[in-house]
Amino acid sequence: MKQTIFLIIVVGVVILGFGSIYTINEAEQAVVTQFGKPVGGAVTDAGIHFKTPIIQTVIKFDKRILEWDGSANEIPTLDNKYIFIDAFARWRISDALQFYKSAKNEMLAQSRLDDILDGAVRDEIANRTMVEIVRSSNRAMIIQDVESSSVNVNNKVIEDYSAKGARLDIVESILESVSKRLLDLNMGIEILDVQLKRINYTRQVQEQVFNRMISGQNQIAEKYRAQGQGKKQEILGMQVQRKKEIISGAYLESQKIKGEADADATRIYADAYGKSPEFYNFIKTLETYSNTLDSSTQFILSTDNHYLKYLGK
Repeated sequence: MKQTIFLIIVVGVVILGFGSIYTINEAEQAVVTQFGKPVGGAVTDAGIHFKTPIIQTVIKFDKRILEWDGSANEIPTLDNKYIFIDAFARWRISDALQFYKSAKNEMLAQSRLDDILDGAVRDEIANRTMVEIVRSSNRAMIIQDVESSSVNVNNKVIEDYSAKGARLDIVESILESVSKRLLDLNMGIEILDVQLKRINYTRQVQEQVFNRMISGQNQIAEKYRAQGQGKKQEILGMQVQRKKEIISGAYLESQKIKGEADADATRIYADAYGKSPEFYNFIKTLETYSNTLDSSTQFILSTDNHYLKYLGK
């Protein structure tokens, strides 16, 4: 009987001993409660710690960076256009004791963060126009013409609508707003980062944006076509002018050659005529007979006509 009682006492001591010891690892922090109320401060150091067995309970929380991932919401902008915003954030429990008092656990904290972060995102988006939200920077995209001079299409500057730089102002404003809200609520939570994971147009806005992009590109294409047609007409004009210059030069050269040939022929004829005028007259007269007389030719001339000079002889 004594052995049984001693065994029971030993077992009880062991149970109470182990019940008074708890461990915290590097990724955890804890709050000790007694009858549901926290006692002492938050336990953040990793290692072995002690508590009153049975009446005290250890509630552990994650000390690492935690994730909040919101759902994509359709939010109206300042210029009454609707846009889908999908945001995410990173947060951590900065004060486990205050966190336990205000949120109790991470699930309830995530629910509170849903309201706070969604509200901050909606407020920030609702105070900005569509262009401020979707564009990446404040610079304007300048279109270069064929000769590399900057131009505007219909006197409008085409803007650069990519997806990162200028949104830094938006996320910084959201982060500041959420941090201030959490500080006011004293939840023991620190928000570390807020980012916009995805920004997407609604179907109606998408069609308007795409139509605007198509219209802008068509204007640019028409400008290039007009410049190309102007260049084409310029080249054709130069081609016609060059053709005229070549033909004119060739005609001038041919006339010069023909003039020189005629001059040579005249000189040769003159030389031949000068050497034997009588023979030249005889040859020319025979050529005349050959060109004017045939078997059907009939004409009446006097016998002293010069035309019949060589026939008479």
